[in-house]
Amino acid sequence: MIKVKNNIKVLRAENDYTQANLAELVGVSRQTIIAIEKGTYDPSLKLAFKIAVHFSKSIEEIFTPGDK
Repeated sequence: MIKVKNNIKVLRAENDYTQANLAELVGVSRQTIIAIEKGTYDPSLKLAFKIAVHFSKSIEEIFTPGDK
């Protein structure tokens, strides 16, 4: 199984979003954002698109394959 890395924490900092702000914008709980950032939860494709839209990025710019 391939792990998924992301740079959401960096993007949040660049855009002055808290985890709670981003969670509200994309319609999930703050705990979901925490889990995605830690890599313990892979978002659905729909959620990944929502996150990408809010940062004006492609999904590939945010989520990348990590180690197996």
